[in-house]
Amino acid sequence: MPRNTSPTDIVEKHFLDSLTLLPVIRQYGLEQGKVGNDRDNEVSLVDVGSGAGFPGLVLAAVLPELTVTLVEPRQKRVSFLRHIIRILGLTNVQVTDQRIEPGQAWDGPECTFITSRAVAATDTFLPLIEGIATEKTVVIMMGATDESSLPGQEKQIAAGWQCLEEQKFTLPFSHHPRVLTLLQKVA
Repeated sequence: MPRNTSPTDIVEKHFLDSLTLLPVIRQYGLEQGKVGNDRDNEVSLVDVGSGAGFPGLVLAAVLPELTVTLVEPRQKRVSFLRHIIRILGLTNVQVTDQRIEPGQAWDGPECTFITSRAVAATDTFLPLIEGIATEKTVVIMMGATDESSLPGQEKQIAAGWQCLEEQKFTLPFSHHPRVLTLLQKVA
């Protein structure tokens, strides 16, 4: 964190920004009749490149019915995440140190959602998660952008993917623009 980062900035840019996924998870997962207690119908999220746990760890803390897998290849961060999970007593989240590569088989659980925050551009990220995503998975790309910098979705989406919707909003204190782009594999 930069030295001049205020507590308000940290809360807004990390915690509140992570919580913007709540309505999407409710709409595309929890309200579809899926519940975390039934393995066949559980709502689960894979957070690729979780870093310090944003957004996956925050979502696991506020949604105990959501099963979360944090994917972070750097061992120092994996240790940090496991420590925080232990301190918070979270039982609905696990950490894997698997590095996600194009064409790589995924040895983790099937998931309802895949998210990433600042790991890669959409056209680079989608090939990385080919082994994780199914036709039922909703991919939530988080971005900091203004409306003029967002290209048309048709240009941005790789072959075999469709844009379900795009949600634009601003953060409450800084008024920085944000966008959630929801994608799904085409059968």
